[in-house]
Amino acid sequence: MPGAARQTGTARRGAAAALLLLLLPLAGCSGLPDAGGGPGIVGAGSLPVDVDAARRAIALYREAHGLGAVEVDPALNRVAQRQADAMARADTLSHTLAGDLSARVAAEGLRRGAEAENVSAGYPSFARALLGWQHSPGHDANLLFRPIRRIGIAAASAPGTRFKTYWALVMTD
Repeated sequence: MPGAARQTGTARRGAAAALLLLLLPLAGCSGLPDAGGGPGIVGAGSLPVDVDAARRAIALYREAHGLGAVEVDPALNRVAQRQADAMARADTLSHTLAGDLSARVAAEGLRRGAEAENVSAGYPSFARALLGWQHSPGHDANLLFRPIRRIGIAAASAPGTRFKTYWALVMTD
């Protein structure tokens, strides 16, 4: 995992956590999952995500740690969606089911540079996934990786699986 230069402090972390709890209703998924699915798990499909609410939550968290804002990149959303969908179809948490991150980013025609990815499963909303990542040292380091400027976020639903929802967050400079 990439290292992150970050400022620490109980007050900043507490303020960021409180702010995220306020954003919880705004950052969740909405709508019904696509029941079309693919090979593997029946009913697995993309799940709508409020990407602007996700961007705001990540930007606020980074700002609380003295880091720059992020912007949503539609190409990175597609990279993240392919990974989330692949995990949902396979009922497996993985960074490589849809291919290596660098290859997935390059396939979208994006230049290679600083990259990071967080994946998770079982969280019913983006806000909960984000809190889980913040409490995981490796995932938190990715969220606070200084060069990051662009993100893509996606979720996939797989009702018949043990985790039900799969998340992918792709971040680049």
